[in-house]
Amino acid sequence: MSEPASISSGIASRYATAVFELASEGNALDGLEADLGTLEGALNDSADLRDLINSPIYSRDDMQAGIGAVAAGLGLGDTLANTLQLMASKRRLFVVPAMLSTLRAKIAEHKGEVTADVVSAKALTKTQADKLAKALKAAIGKDVNLNATVDEKIIGGLVVKVGSKMIDTSIRSKLNSLQNSMKEVG
Repeated sequence: MSEPASISSGIASRYATAVFELASEGNALDGLEADLGTLEGALNDSADLRDLINSPIYSRDDMQAGIGAVAAGLGLGDTLANTLQLMASKRRLFVVPAMLSTLRAKIAEHKGEVTADVVSAKALTKTQADKLAKALKAAIGKDVNLNATVDEKIIGGLVVKVGSKMIDTSIRSKLNSLQNSMKEVG
């Protein structure tokens, strides 16, 4: 990992740990999990919000005012809203996506769940997602949350990552394997 990425992940981890512990002590993990979903949705939907957290051109005051308005508008709980304000005052909003990811992992671990990153050529239907989650639960022994994304380049099949394990049944990887095999023959 490069040094800047390492520094960013360390900063994100410290904020995530603090938020998780505060929410845990206050028995507010369910509310925090809902807030995470709300904030992640806002980050995905709003280019202006992504600019606010990533752009160095905004002053501390602008960042604090902007993130405060966003937190109030989204109805975020005090723990997360105050943490975002603190991060803005320290010019650390750029680590918000990493912090949200780390918080999700901490909450899932607390609940005894794991997250599986699933890439498919087409969006999974509800039935397909449920069957996949059930099959992964049987294999892993824990409840599985699916983080599904679509990548048409894989042509068909699935790429599933759970922790350090990866299962690649995509057509693209099979074609690449076949291509490599043919290169060895000739």
